[in-house]
Amino acid sequence: MKAKEIRAMSSEERRKKLKELRNELMEEYGRASMGGSPPSPGRIRYLRKTVARLLTVMREEGEIE
Repeated sequence: MKAKEIRAMSSEERRKKLKELRNELMEEYGRASMGGSPPSPGRIRYLRKTVARLLTVMREEGEIE
């Protein structure tokens, strides 16, 4: 997800997307900790970066202190 797409979202959509991504990230961490390699190795990195982008835009917009 690109920053341009995130900026086009409404405040409520951003919060909802952030919650979804964090839940998905926790699931991926759980799978990785159970042993073996996750089905998509780059997924964790993608999720972490997208969460960071969301938080950055939300801070810039003043939605988060």
